[in-house]
Amino acid sequence: MNPEPQGIVPPIREVTPKAITRWMSLGWRDFRQVGWPSLLHGLIVAGISLVIVQIALLFWPLLPGAISGYLVVGPIIATGLYALSQKQESGQPTRPADVFNAWRQGSRCLLKFGLLLVSVATAWVLVSVILFHFFVSVEIAGPIDFLRYVFMQDDHTFLLWTVLAGLVAAVTFAVTVVSVPMLVDRNVTMRLAIRTSVRAVAKNPVTMATWALVILLVTGLSMATLMIGFIVLYPVMGHASWHVYRDLVDVSQIPPRTQAD
Repeated sequence: MNPEPQGIVPPIREVTPKAITRWMSLGWRDFRQVGWPSLLHGLIVAGISLVIVQIALLFWPLLPGAISGYLVVGPIIATGLYALSQKQESGQPTRPADVFNAWRQGSRCLLKFGLLLVSVATAWVLVSVILFHFFVSVEIAGPIDFLRYVFMQDDHTFLLWTVLAGLVAAVTFAVTVVSVPMLVDRNVTMRLAIRTSVRAVAKNPVTMATWALVILLVTGLSMATLMIGFIVLYPVMGHASWHVYRDLVDVSQIPPRTQAD
């Protein structure tokens, strides 16, 4: 394992919300130029999303936790997209092998971080199921009854769930928005990558809150299209997230990741 550069704390840049338009534009550009390796990510995510929803519909209490928990692991699934954008940025041709190399080169850190995110998502699904099982007093036989409860409820259970979901989403966003692409790009430990991500969010609160809202809206739009929107929107947002990282963090003093860590 390559040692983390001692004493190097990457500077964080301040950017305005206007940068979001540029990030989206660059994400769309990368999506078009990379081609089918990028599109394949979208197809896989759309397929996984449909499977998750179908499973959750068989046991409705899983539905809210499964959908929101999926947002937790989304950043790690985009690892290959970051690698493809990295190649685009350096002017090198992109290949499907770049996706696998991204995982191989950062295998330990990415694996540990991926397992951490999966654990958080799983724990949240379990908490969500327990919360609704013990505190929802009305009989819910299916998703229609569930939606009726959500919009016509007269207790505070769903409000509590919403607050908890928001906290989970906010913390996950803060620790992943920069850390995962940074792990792909540079020879750093998971601890430094997470610290850098949190610092980037703290220094750009308005911009990053707006970016989080854009991600939420895009995710909602994709789900409203029966997951079809993920085919294009997920890779576009993944590529855009690479440019978020590049704009926010100055990693010029940290050596690139060139071998398995």
